[in-house]
Amino acid sequence: MALTGASDPSEEAEGGHGEKPFLVRALQITLVVSLYWVTSISMVFLNKYLLDSPSLHLDTPIFVTFYQCLVTTLLCKGLSVLATCCPGAVDFPTLRLDLRVARSVLPLSVVFIGMITFNNLCLKYVGVAFYNVGRSLTTVFNVLLSYLLLKQVTSFYALLTCGVIIGGFWLGVDQEGAEGTLSLMGTIFGVLASLCVSLNAIYTKKVLPSVDGSIWRLTFYNNVNACVLFLPLLLLLGELQALRDFAQLGSAYFWGMMTLGGLFGFAIGYVTGLQIKFTSPLTHNVSGTAKACAQTVLAVLYFEETKSFLWWTSNLMVLGGSSAYTWVRGWEMKKTQEDPSHKEDEKSTVGV
Repeated sequence: MALTGASDPSEEAEGGHGEKPFLVRALQITLVVSLYWVTSISMVFLNKYLLDSPSLHLDTPIFVTFYQCLVTTLLCKGLSVLATCCPGAVDFPTLRLDLRVARSVLPLSVVFIGMITFNNLCLKYVGVAFYNVGRSLTTVFNVLLSYLLLKQVTSFYALLTCGVIIGGFWLGVDQEGAEGTLSLMGTIFGVLASLCVSLNAIYTKKVLPSVDGSIWRLTFYNNVNACVLFLPLLLLLGELQALRDFAQLGSAYFWGMMTLGGLFGFAIGYVTGLQIKFTSPLTHNVSGTAKACAQTVLAVLYFEETKSFLWWTSNLMVLGGSSAYTWVRGWEMKKTQEDPSHKEDEKSTVGV
């Protein structure tokens, strides 16, 4: 896959799949999905270690997020230089910092900062096993914001799936409280992260034209803006002072783990695009839901936790509701494509 971010994954997938035998395509899909799972799950566990490890005693979540943005910025610029010097080695868009473009991307960057910061703060205060439930309201916010900002109604069946997700979220919060492991701050950060993820998707569509439709250019400008905006936060929250007093500040192991976290943060964007290219957006969502289930089970086993039946039920409700929503929306889109008149009928159905 070319690291351009501007091509149409579905067109590439159709063109590539039509020329390859079934076994080759099946092997490619298996490898790509496995790569996505390994990268995503590893990133979550590594970030949990950096944010809340008793062996580190590092209470600087904003700095951890800032450093990951810095690594992503340097990687984007490095790949751009490599593409310019060695055109055959890698296909990557040319990146030159344009302050005018940076200002146009700034509103999205503010949302982007909120998204990655609240994600990390949620992960800091809640366990990895509860992380997916804590951030499970993204789909609900997608529906709500689509109506409030874009005036798009949602079908009755899609709303039912959102109801299942909300029920699973509340049951999960209740069970965490019953087990004495509920973090109110972590849950609030999870809800805010879900809101920012939804806003990020909406603003991305608006801002993409200013970067010529290139996801990688948008990634570069988002992370450059984030690095600049994080600096006053580091000063105001006293994290630079905490970092200066950190016992392992000169440890090569610590900086290696920090850099690895940044590499995973950069790689997740690439492998996500790769998975969509070799499958489809619908399959990607299903894969993400299955990955979340596997991640939850791994977390419970790794941290040797014991969870109640109702706790597992809350996870199944969230994952099942998310999968059902993906299926319903996919079915509705397919029906609309097959029968354009259905789009008008859809507006008269029960909506938000």
